[in-house]
Amino acid sequence: MSDYMFMLESHLTAAQMVAFHKVQEAANEANASLYLTGAALRDMLGGFPIQDLDFTIEGNAIALAKAIVKKGDAELGAVDTRRNLADLHFPHHVTVRLGMARQEIYSKPASKPQITPATIHEDLLCRDFTINAIAMSLNKQSRALLVDPANGIGDVQNKELRIAGKYTLYDDPSRIFRLFRYRVRMGYALSEKTQSQYQNVREAKLEKKIPVEALGRELRNVANEANSADIVKLLDDEKLLELFCPALKGDKVNHAGLQKLQKARLNVPLELEFPVDNLSLFLTVLTEKLSKNDRAALAKACGLTEDEVAAWRKLEDGAKKLEKELKSPSLSRPSKVYAVASKGTGAQILYVLYKSDARLVQDRLKNHLQKYLMVEHELTEEEIAEAGAKPGTPKYAKARLAVLSKKLDARPKKVVVEESAPAPVLAAPIVASARR
Repeated sequence: MSDYMFMLESHLTAAQMVAFHKVQEAANEANASLYLTGAALRDMLGGFPIQDLDFTIEGNAIALAKAIVKKGDAELGAVDTRRNLADLHFPHHVTVRLGMARQEIYSKPASKPQITPATIHEDLLCRDFTINAIAMSLNKQSRALLVDPANGIGDVQNKELRIAGKYTLYDDPSRIFRLFRYRVRMGYALSEKTQSQYQNVREAKLEKKIPVEALGRELRNVANEANSADIVKLLDDEKLLELFCPALKGDKVNHAGLQKLQKARLNVPLELEFPVDNLSLFLTVLTEKLSKNDRAALAKACGLTEDEVAAWRKLEDGAKKLEKELKSPSLSRPSKVYAVASKGTGAQILYVLYKSDARLVQDRLKNHLQKYLMVEHELTEEEIAEAGAKPGTPKYAKARLAVLSKKLDARPKKVVVEESAPAPVLAAPIVASARR
């Protein structure tokens, strides 16, 4: 096994490893040239957790995605027929993107590109930043070989953000949002060339040509970032938030609230599967100081879907109901707190942590996240089997809850300290040390 493959496997979770092998297996069966690309390679080489898996094939990516879905290994997500891209949703919230190796040629700044199939080298050289222009071959004859035509590995080592082409930010001005997200998330500096091109794009006001679809995508990306509050501050300083909504600037931006929410997120252990609708949570806090009309303007400018807007509007009411239940004096045992908290969504729980002034509610939610969910996470199939239930049977869920409740409510075992023989009396030292 190569060092890079070992490094990759050490960065992937068990669920990600399953998805990785499923995609690789399907590509082998289709005799397609497959590469791991973009974010996964960048994060692996930079020492960051790998969030999503991006694969590129020299061929029809949508067809390969449908073949995987047909096997029952994953569910099909968003599909982009123009770029030949498809998202796959695997168990345990693992997202995979399959894309065709392609060239995108822009006739003028911020225009729709002409898209043609390409080799992996041509694909990488058309990407946004060099740190995203790295690929790992997953083909039998060149397995784990890195393809790095733009020296992205060097930029990862130097912690520098460098554009991959001569017209990267001119071609697609929405990439300036990505620039600042990476700068905050990874702590990388902008290269001189990147900084110069960014300034030229702003002077030409090309950011105003960013289409609605791209604005919505970038808003969702910011919402999904762990350090979203820091990114919003930087975007506000750069006067880029106004692209989402003209009123979203200065005192109208809830910077203090976003920082508080960012802190609340730290209560969720990294090893937990804790799905959160980040967009509705982020927007509820971000727009707290905006009027109803301004919020509607933001939704329109970013092309938010009806479902996204509905989730945004309903979040606060759902969180208030959860907070009220968590104040109940009847929640005398951990299992009862767990039962109530488990009825809330991830977004509702984090919003209550952000918003509630009740110490009792705060303590109960923190215990739920840091203790009760960890007990659930560590629950084994053997423990449930002892209760006489097998996976897939109607009694399984009930038995699982019974075992979990018993563990949650169990009193900590007393630690018995055995009495030891008295220590022998030693003679005092002749010379005492001057230091303790």
